Amino acid sequence: MAKYIVGVIIIVLLAVGGYYAYMQWGGAAQAGDQPGNTEGAVQAQEVTVGEGAEATPGSIVSVLYVGRLPDGTVFDSSEAHGNDPLRFQLGTPGIIAGFQIGVNGMKEGGERLLAIPPSFAYGGEDVKDADGNVIIPANSTLVFEVRLVKVEPAPEAPTGTPAPTQ
Repeated sequence: MAKYIVGVIIIVLLAVGGYYAYMQWGGAAQAGDQPGNTEGAVQAQEVTVGEGAEATPGSIVSVLYVGRLPDGTVFDSSEAHGNDPLRFQLGTPGIIAGFQIGVNGMKEGGERLLAIPPSFAYGGEDVKDADGNVIIPANSTLVFEVRLVKVEPAPEAPTGTPAPTQ
């Protein structure tokens, strides 16, 4: 009887562990994706969970980052810009969608590793430097190491603007 109970416990633990592994590393498929296909989804892996303010749409975030191609080639980094954090308003144009999706929900002090498919990056277009050299080839998946340094509240809408009249 004891062997039977131990066997059942082992099977339950394996099932729970398998479910956890699937949920943790299996990736979330987006609408239209085939099961198990994360090709079209931004993937994020927590390296360090932050403990400060959370990055939410509209907030101003400051991040340090390293951007690489899948072969490890660094195409951009905070270090290349004097270690000044990249500062932007989450959810506004100007920063690729995949980067914003990956930063959303992080907390100050947190670090994430992001894999951004071409559909959430630059798609089928090469990104070139000022001399015309390709720094990011078309259809490239981008890999970012991101550390969230600071979150500032969303700026308040201007007050005193007269209401439209009919």
